[in-house]
Amino acid sequence: MPRPLEALIHIDALHHNLQRARACAPDAQVWSVVKANAYGHGLERVFEGLRGTDGFALLEIAEARRLRELDWRGPILLLEGVFDARDLEWCSRLGLWHVVHCDEQIDWLAQHKTEWPHRVFLKLNTGMNRLGFTPDAFRSAWTRLSALTQVEEVSLITHFSDADTARGIDHQMAVFNRTCADLSGERSVCNSAAVLRHGKDAAVRGDWVRPGLMLYGGSPDYPEHSAADWGLLPAMTLHSKIIGTQQLQAGDTVGYGSRFTADRAMRIGVVACGYADGYPRVAPNGTPVLVNGVRVPLIGRVSMDMLCVDLSLVPQADVGAEVTLWGQGPHVDGHPTLLPIDEVARHCGTLSYELMCAISPRVSVEVLQPHHG
Repeated sequence: MPRPLEALIHIDALHHNLQRARACAPDAQVWSVVKANAYGHGLERVFEGLRGTDGFALLEIAEARRLRELDWRGPILLLEGVFDARDLEWCSRLGLWHVVHCDEQIDWLAQHKTEWPHRVFLKLNTGMNRLGFTPDAFRSAWTRLSALTQVEEVSLITHFSDADTARGIDHQMAVFNRTCADLSGERSVCNSAAVLRHGKDAAVRGDWVRPGLMLYGGSPDYPEHSAADWGLLPAMTLHSKIIGTQQLQAGDTVGYGSRFTADRAMRIGVVACGYADGYPRVAPNGTPVLVNGVRVPLIGRVSMDMLCVDLSLVPQADVGAEVTLWGQGPHVDGHPTLLPIDEVARHCGTLSYELMCAISPRVSVEVLQPHHG
């Protein structure tokens, strides 16, 4: 029998979250961001749940090829553009749209021979200070791109640094609006946080929005808002089983480094999941886990293949008991249970993005199709 650890991908949740993005940014077209193998969920696995999108946005040409092999004929946007002049041949062949964020990419385009002019998104650095042209250099780049026969249309794009914080987006929107005021081209500025918090504002949402984390059921501004506050559903559940139990006496310790010491007689459960599966080794004592749908605390240091939990609140739990590390738990008394991935991530001092992307290849994955009727 295979090891009981398994990740479940919920197609109905993906579809629901995509519809939430549309509802939050009415009249805008949606780029579903599927970079990093769809945030660790698997590009092929999420495709059915997101195929109602207007376009897909990602980083790698290899991922774009996989989408075309799934028979996706709509737009695909390379969010970091091309990394080499030779990549433009793939853009022509696969019909890819791509971001242009530096002079070198314009140089490559100017030398590229193609029968099909490219759709490009010219990136403005409005204060994130990663990729993009400065406001002083942006107009010149727009003029140069617009004059190229290799370019069909130039759209305008930027990325927010603080859409999920109190600082907000006003300072960057001011730069974007001032720089792009009289330039033609479709606009795209909103990531997940901006879609949820500002998408109703037509002046912000523009022509294209770019939801990423929210599609997978994570909240970009947790703990100010939970995923449930935003009406989002978890697209991934990581679940396992208890594979052993131990009876401790006061003074007994648990795991490497004896990080946990029992202060009383207690029973603990050993769960088939560890850091080699993608569960964070840094998870502290008290990180929540569901056992048979009941919240219990993690105790001791997470090891490569196992972690331990306190079973005091579920004394009936034994070998084979169902464990939810994050996502949708079992029904208890007719009601569904849930352990938000954002909550687990916060206990571990990280973000749900990292947990999603860290799932190990050795974890088996099942795609759950929507229930009808």
